[in-house]
Amino acid sequence: MKLQQEISTRYEQLKEFCQLTWDDASIIKLDNAFEFAFQILGEHRFSHGEVILGHSLDVASIIAMEIGLEPDSVITGLLHNVRYEHLKDKASHDEINEHFGTHIFGILEGMAKINALGTDTIDLHAENYRKLMLALAGDVRVILIKIADRLQVMRTLDLYEEDRRKKLLNETIYLYAPLAHRLGLYNINSEMLDLNLKYQKPKDYNYIETRLKETENERANFVAEFVKPIEAKLKKRGLEFSMKARTKSISSIHTKMQKKKVSFDEVMDLFAIRVILDSSPEDEKTDCWMVYSIVTEEYQTNPNRLRDWITIPKSNGYESLHTTVMGPHQKWVEIQIRTKRMDEIAEKGLAAHWKYKGGKSSGFDEWLTGIRDVLENPEMNVVDFIDHFRSNVYSDEIFVFTPRGDLKKLPHGATMLDFAYEIHSKLGDTCVGGLVNGKKVNLKYKLKNGDQISIETSNNQKPKMDWLDFAVTSKARNRVKASLNEERNTQAAEGRETLLRKFKNWKLELNDDAIRQILKHFNYKLAADLYFDIATGKIDLLEAKALFVAKEEDTAKKTIEELLPTKEIKDFSYDSSDDFLLIDNNLKNLNYTLAKCCNPVFGDRIFGFVTIKQGIKIHRENCPNAKDMTERYPYRVIKAKWRETSNRKSFLTTLHISGTDEIGIVSEISHIISKDIGSHMRSINIESDKGHFEGRMQIFVNDIEHLDFLIQRLQTVKGVTAVTRGDK
Repeated sequence: MKLQQEISTRYEQLKEFCQLTWDDASIIKLDNAFEFAFQILGEHRFSHGEVILGHSLDVASIIAMEIGLEPDSVITGLLHNVRYEHLKDKASHDEINEHFGTHIFGILEGMAKINALGTDTIDLHAENYRKLMLALAGDVRVILIKIADRLQVMRTLDLYEEDRRKKLLNETIYLYAPLAHRLGLYNINSEMLDLNLKYQKPKDYNYIETRLKETENERANFVAEFVKPIEAKLKKRGLEFSMKARTKSISSIHTKMQKKKVSFDEVMDLFAIRVILDSSPEDEKTDCWMVYSIVTEEYQTNPNRLRDWITIPKSNGYESLHTTVMGPHQKWVEIQIRTKRMDEIAEKGLAAHWKYKGGKSSGFDEWLTGIRDVLENPEMNVVDFIDHFRSNVYSDEIFVFTPRGDLKKLPHGATMLDFAYEIHSKLGDTCVGGLVNGKKVNLKYKLKNGDQISIETSNNQKPKMDWLDFAVTSKARNRVKASLNEERNTQAAEGRETLLRKFKNWKLELNDDAIRQILKHFNYKLAADLYFDIATGKIDLLEAKALFVAKEEDTAKKTIEELLPTKEIKDFSYDSSDDFLLIDNNLKNLNYTLAKCCNPVFGDRIFGFVTIKQGIKIHRENCPNAKDMTERYPYRVIKAKWRETSNRKSFLTTLHISGTDEIGIVSEISHIISKDIGSHMRSINIESDKGHFEGRMQIFVNDIEHLDFLIQRLQTVKGVTAVTRGDK
């Protein structure tokens, strides 16, 4: 009973806040949502002990009070656990549709898809990531509600066990905190980072927290002294305003201490003083610059610390004028000048735009387009996604100009290629470089603020794999990957056609079972990868055929026609039965060569081996590689024999000779080869050791009979003990 009363009280607090701005119809819908959630969830608890409905109320309150979203988002936050998987009686699809409509159900479905991915996002597979991408791209409010959900989890992290806590912290620091920052939810981002530091480095967190409390009075006295003359001058000008000091978050102070290697007392900008103006839309910029003028008249400004985000706001909608001045006691202090509208957007992010644009969400839609660019590539995995946020989300933007003077905003580090894709996908695909401020640059040129750019293209240009090494924006990277993927898909389609055609020639059916068998044999997971490798010649199709057809004694001609393109086999000759490939004396301009591993000579017993890319190699039957080839690739081995002819070419062969190191023996061996036989010797190498010699000779002979005769003659030389034919 006490729990129910507590839940009702918390709901009334949420409802009271919403009644300030919502219409009656929306409040009725909120009441219905609470009653519906109460009936489903009751007093049920999560495994870590937290009351589920209490968690849902907290999330809805964050969405309404801290992010400032519209009624549907708040109601979705209240309902987001009514389909919790461990509930015995969870809400059905039809019930939610009937009571709250398909729109809210769609957002709940998006959240359910993310929840189904588990907690260890770094280890997600591509298919799961695609579900995440679809959920986020479907309605970006899914992201906002998940950020609110994660903030509530971080605030109750003590309830979770250690292992679960570690995973939640890891997700928060790499995914949810950067997302909050990207959306301009600075307060939520800061709180997430603070809570992360509190649990990851409790000693550091507690030290900074203690020191802030100890120096609180000192800061308050400084602020009072600083603002006194400024307030007087602002009132004199008739400006409506408020002023407040904002202390840096604990995590920001910790980061500064680590990066600058300074102590807490040496951190110069522990806080900033904010001037918030109540200005009409048409006077906003004028009033902000007037305040800037008043502040810098009173205190010395640091010109290098001026940041103008009023003229050109940040991509997340942040608008403010920042400067740093020398205050009392020679202390530097940052001043932030903005209007009420700007301040609310700074606190609540892009969601606050709705309040000031009559419900129109143009800024929000711009962000949605950007996040879709990141998410619409199904090939991107979660590690890439997290890396994107880690490396890019905190980077400053740069502003460059088209030849017409149009302003384009790109992330810091963007290249000429990124700019081309920002203008149009076709322009990016065909970009070869361009001109920056009148000077010629290449695709890799990194753009700088104020660059004026024109693009040069070529119809022969197309995206290349190395473009991914220097493309920065998600739009450019996704387009390059998509183009490369299109080309791969085209080749894969050609590979499938080739396989279909071969199966038809073999009178076989290429059904699903056959494809699975081929995939398993060649160790492929995806058929598309198999087809691509068929198209690029990496797969031996006769090896695939052997899986379904017993080895036949095909003729040499049939085997060659199966394996080689038609244009490469027109000059081949066969015996009358086509069983044997005839090897001519003239080896020029034919797609076969004598194998160097065994150097066949006319008259040797030979066979042919059809290679994938080097035509046919002719080997001796006793080649040292013959056994391996015939066992592993029997379908590539063909019968071959020499063509009888009177016009023969010489064949290179190797002889090994050994014996006693007699005086003049090398001279006699050379004499026999060159004079008596009339052969040509390419090289001879003799090594002698302790009266014994070993030699290796490469000699051109006419045929096997000529070779045998030469060996016999060399064996008669005095001192020679052995002459043998070598393989190489």
